[in-house]
Amino acid sequence: MPGTAAAPARSRPADAPPLRTAVLGAGWVSRTVWVPLLEAHPAFEVAALVDADQAAARALAPPGREVVVGTGPEDLVGLPLDLAVIALPNHLHVPVARTLLGRGVPVFVEKPVCRTAAEARALAEAARGGAGVHAGSAARHRADVRALAALLPSLGDLRALDLDWSRASGIPERDGWFTDRRLAGGGALLDLGWHLLDVGFDLLGRPGVTDALGTVSGDWLGDADAVADWSGRGRDGGTPARTADDLVEDTARGFLLTDTGVAVSLRARWASHQAVDHTTVTVEGTKGVAVLRGTFGFSPHRVQRSSLTVLRRGERTEVALPEEPVGVEYERLVEHLARRLTGPEASSPDAGGGSLAEIGVLASCVDRLYAAAGRPGLPTKPPEPPRGQGAPKTRQSL
Repeated sequence: MPGTAAAPARSRPADAPPLRTAVLGAGWVSRTVWVPLLEAHPAFEVAALVDADQAAARALAPPGREVVVGTGPEDLVGLPLDLAVIALPNHLHVPVARTLLGRGVPVFVEKPVCRTAAEARALAEAARGGAGVHAGSAARHRADVRALAALLPSLGDLRALDLDWSRASGIPERDGWFTDRRLAGGGALLDLGWHLLDVGFDLLGRPGVTDALGTVSGDWLGDADAVADWSGRGRDGGTPARTADDLVEDTARGFLLTDTGVAVSLRARWASHQAVDHTTVTVEGTKGVAVLRGTFGFSPHRVQRSSLTVLRRGERTEVALPEEPVGVEYERLVEHLARRLTGPEASSPDAGGGSLAEIGVLASCVDRLYAAAGRPGLPTKPPEPPRGQGAPKTRQSL
């Protein structure tokens, strides 16, 4: 399993107090990303930790400083906070965010920010009180993705975008909330596809969508060898008895047509016949085709070094890419969040990445792909956890 990411020290005025931040969720993503990176950045100070498993939250507390530890957002009432990072199971993202926004606390919501476009609208409504909503996939902060973005003007008019994230074997928590559609909201499309769509639509300048086709399948869910062996999650909280309709998909394929005329194809797979996990982004324009191949996320079963090539009239050119450690994009995401909260961007809620408008577009794309694939709508209320087991524990996929 990869080590914890570390953030480099950055300059900050000595008289600027750090942003008092609550982290909700003591699972893998909080342990590996949020708590260490927030603590390492001078703009932030972890002031509170919340998890249904109070011992897990307490174990994350930075040493040498008093930190509020609770089991739910109600334990944060009266605590002066500048930010709350929500890294909980998917079905809790919007309800908890709305609660905190109602108290005037800005929130950063882990991906997928919401499960449906209706939840995106509810989040936007809650934010009308003035507290900000922040989000965004760390993948857009990767050096290879930014190098691809810099190439786009040389490709002429863009005609097609192909997005593919295929794991060799990476199904998370087959018996936990991750594979229960009533809680997770969806499988590979919502989990990996959110990253792909965030990166892809950022490259295209955030167009609208006019048409969608999609198909989903779950052929790998019963294969014990297809479970992620690298995440250290295992069974993560019980879920109620499930029917076949309650299971998520392990594979999603989709096609979107933007209002700018670009054809977007997408494949998101938790398991496949591939030898390693890979992410490929292909952009086709009238003057060339650019192909980025690497691996997003933290899996060790990865393409060892990203590559970026450009094809023009039969001539292939390799674009040099810097080497960077796994997970460094999350350091940049935290720095980006600091700028949004404390810099000139703070006065413009839609500036930079992760705005409510972007969240709405991504959620709408997911909705349309699931609808085209014939997936029924989500129930209005998620099921209660089994008696005696409490809320599902809070681990998040990366």
